[in-house]
Amino acid sequence: MEKSFNCIGSKEERYEALIPQLKSLISAETDQIANYANVSAALKEVFDFLWVGFYRVSDKVLVLGPFQGPIACTRIAYGKGVCGFAWQEGKTVIVPDVDQFPGHIACSSRSKSEIVVPVLKGAKILAVLDVDSELLNNFDEIDAKYLEIICALLS
Repeated sequence: MEKSFNCIGSKEERYEALIPQLKSLISAETDQIANYANVSAALKEVFDFLWVGFYRVSDKVLVLGPFQGPIACTRIAYGKGVCGFAWQEGKTVIVPDVDQFPGHIACSSRSKSEIVVPVLKGAKILAVLDVDSELLNNFDEIDAKYLEIICALLS
């Protein structure tokens, strides 16, 4: 993917262009860690988010997986922070202002808004995709729709 990719079109058009590339990239790879790594890198490059990465469900906690961005929290308890809450609820969570989210875990003071999307295999949550932005109110239903599609590719 070329760096100029993040300069073309609307947010929706960038997701539409990215999804076929991700399908091609991960379709032949069976290792989830490798796929999480490439998806994180692609989303970071295309959208220049502050932080993009995965937390994997392991021994009843979320454990840091592949990511792009500043150093991150290593373990997150069930129901704690935005990631733990999305895991508990089993659904996508959009937070327009992380300072207004009760119990937000501030891994980086630069993070202002966040979206977390579960990676499901049937009804089981394998991981969550966490995306942080330096901008307030940076995520919406367009992000939710396409990040859910991307997460479905990983299941």
